[in-house]
Amino acid sequence: MARTVAALPRGVRLSDHVTLGVLTTTVPASLIDTVLAETERASVRHRSLPARLVVYYIMALALYGQASYGEVLRCLLEGVRWLCRGGDVLALATKSSITKARRRLGVAPLAELYRRVARPLATPGLPGAFYRGHRLVSLDGTTLELPDTAEIDTRFGRPAASRGMSAYPQLRLLALAETGTHAIFAAAFDAYAVAETTLAGRLLDRLQPGMLCLADRGFVGFELWQAACATKAELLWRLRANQVFACETALPDGSYLSRLYASPAHRRRQEGGVLVRVIDYQLDSVPEAEPVYRLITTLLNPATAPAGELAALYHERWEVEVLFAEIKVTLPGRRLMLRSRRADLVEQEVYGLLLAHFALRHLMVQASQAFGAADARDPDTLSFLHTVRVVRRHLPLHAAFSPSATAADAGDDPG
Repeated sequence: MARTVAALPRGVRLSDHVTLGVLTTTVPASLIDTVLAETERASVRHRSLPARLVVYYIMALALYGQASYGEVLRCLLEGVRWLCRGGDVLALATKSSITKARRRLGVAPLAELYRRVARPLATPGLPGAFYRGHRLVSLDGTTLELPDTAEIDTRFGRPAASRGMSAYPQLRLLALAETGTHAIFAAAFDAYAVAETTLAGRLLDRLQPGMLCLADRGFVGFELWQAACATKAELLWRLRANQVFACETALPDGSYLSRLYASPAHRRRQEGGVLVRVIDYQLDSVPEAEPVYRLITTLLNPATAPAGELAALYHERWEVEVLFAEIKVTLPGRRLMLRSRRADLVEQEVYGLLLAHFALRHLMVQASQAFGAADARDPDTLSFLHTVRVVRRHLPLHAAFSPSATAADAGDDPG
């Protein structure tokens, strides 16, 4: 089926929304200064690459994935005409000095910034973002390729291949994303060998009442399901084909009530099960579709959540795959490989990537609501690629922050 051409609402240009720079609008300098102070990473003497500038620089690395370190910095600082020392900054900012500045900054400020900035973006009524009053969110994972260095290999590992090991180390990333806006509002990452279910446990505290969380097969387990239910969010997760659920009560829409048990032994004794609703369905006339799809949900009432609607809704989870393609292909301009060659800087770069993607998605939600909530359109109909291109063109012209230090930046640097 042909896709609808991605476009902005008539009469609105995306460039109209970039007047202050997408990075500084979503991640204001005042918040960066607060986080730098709290994490004890603020510059306390005058430097050519002060900490605040380095934070924006790490985010800009994601926007200019094909550019060199020095070129990214030039793009970030170009247009800051009131900066008297601009030429000196560029002259002193070699690749080595940039790396040293990033090491002084560390991971903690970027991690804390992401925690404070990232959030669901959809306002009530935004098309494609809600189901019967529930905010749609999705839980899913991917992997990111890393440079082949001994330190990174030791920290993150790499997957096995048909002959030995794969060419590059990888890290495993798990995202909790708002399905309708593609905004990743929580993320966890670790070594490749760490299971997605382990990472999921680190994100469940970001689920809230009023959300409906979608997840693929592989996440359904007794402990994780119970922990997710404890957040009071509703759940709609796919089951593995070999997971057994006996029908206790048949429902009028073809679904049925059953119980999730901690183990086969608990199921045989019917001990300690959690009441759930199971939905089986088929995708007729869909090439390569599986014989049967099976879902499990906390939405037990078929009158308020019909099985047919939930079966159709579950496939919204594939929006997360589109989201990962944005991060791994569209944003960098080709297949993504993180450029940092130290394990700590890899972690720093991941948070910069997440912040940059969130800033772009924030911009797109604002653009989709240009005519007000009543006339808002689904952000999915806007082009992420066009957004990236516009921001790349305008960022050098609207660097609305002072990269130099304030009057308080005097004394000795803690690093």
